[in-house]
Amino acid sequence: MSYINRTDAGRRLAGEVARRLAGQDVVVLGLPRGGVPVAFEIATALSAPLDVIVVRKIGVPFHPEWAMGAIGEDGARIVHQRAMTMAGVSEQAFAEVEERERRELERRIRQFRGDRPRIPLRGRTAVIVDDGVATGSTARAACQVARHLGASRVVVAIPVGAPDAVARLEEEADEVICPLVPEIFSAIGQWYTDFTQTPDREVTELLARAAARPRVEQTPAPGRVDEEVEIQAGPIRLPGHVTVPERAVGMVVFAHGSGSGRHSPRNRYVAAELQRGGLGTLLFDLLSEAEAQDRENVFDIELLAGRLAVAAEWIRERPETAHLPIGYFGASTGAAAALVAAASPDSDVQAVVSRGGRPDLAGEALESVRAATLLIVGGNDVHVLDVNRQAQVRLRSEHRLTIVPGAGHLFEEPGALETVAELARDWFVTHLASAPRPVQG
Repeated sequence: MSYINRTDAGRRLAGEVARRLAGQDVVVLGLPRGGVPVAFEIATALSAPLDVIVVRKIGVPFHPEWAMGAIGEDGARIVHQRAMTMAGVSEQAFAEVEERERRELERRIRQFRGDRPRIPLRGRTAVIVDDGVATGSTARAACQVARHLGASRVVVAIPVGAPDAVARLEEEADEVICPLVPEIFSAIGQWYTDFTQTPDREVTELLARAAARPRVEQTPAPGRVDEEVEIQAGPIRLPGHVTVPERAVGMVVFAHGSGSGRHSPRNRYVAAELQRGGLGTLLFDLLSEAEAQDRENVFDIELLAGRLAVAAEWIRERPETAHLPIGYFGASTGAAAALVAAASPDSDVQAVVSRGGRPDLAGEALESVRAATLLIVGGNDVHVLDVNRQAQVRLRSEHRLTIVPGAGHLFEEPGALETVAELARDWFVTHLASAPRPVQG
């Protein structure tokens, strides 16, 4: 595995970052210079603000690479007292190095950001991005500075890193996202086809483009629904979360797979992409906690399908969603439940998307499905791919089987889940936006 250039690395890393950080209030921070082109692609994919995090290590006077502290904006100052003592550096000597580095820090901030104010980090997730790490010392200093500036969570996202450097970063950050950690590592550039130096001009241009980009609203806009709910299914109350963007063209109910629930990070990531496409979403637990303890319930497709039908009826009864066509998004066994529910004679579900699903578990119901159905399977998920091909033969409605090359059952590979989300969004928008509106009683 290697990257064409920093732009390619950022785009391939963005899907994994988005999947892991779905729903968080994120600020993307590029380490100048090479980290900024990577960070730009991640910020674009997340519709998140982009800034630089400029840090300067305070090195021991006679050994500059040996850090005894670090400084950042707004007076951020980290002192490693133990390193100072071991090196025999006095407070005065530290102050002299700090003053020199502070001048360079301010110069670089003015150069890259100009008159734009620093984006506040307090209470937010800071995602620190570089084009790779060999030692990780600068990234570790950036983590310390981000915490000093009030970040509630610090994540480091890098395309490639030396094993020992990544291990040290994992001690400093709350999470490290690095898809490529080769055992034999000599330099970052060996993992890029094009690793030419990033000019200062490119950094300033990318930051200016990001600053001019319209921001996606992080909090619910007026007229938008975004709330925790409960759905009554007989004597059982099932918790869920419903989101309805303004001018929604449809509603998608999620049916998670065995052992999962409404908090599934993969489904939450897909739901966020559907919302950006103008679709409302309902993520809810198909089983109560007590029911989920019994493994037979987890694989009771008829029971799960019945819960989906209850959820669809619940949507019909809410004034803000009663007029919207409905689709089902199912994963694993949830996909079988979605197809069984869609095959019911009284179902008016217009579209179904299956992610790594088990449509074979829907049995004879496959032949009664009327909803347009998209089956998405990873190319490396051999068994599931085989059963999807067999199920496809039995479908009578409009349908398509799409294979994501190189992806496994959970679509954990870089860019795989992003592809799933885009395919699902396009399928639902196409088939729900043009569907007849339900008749309201």
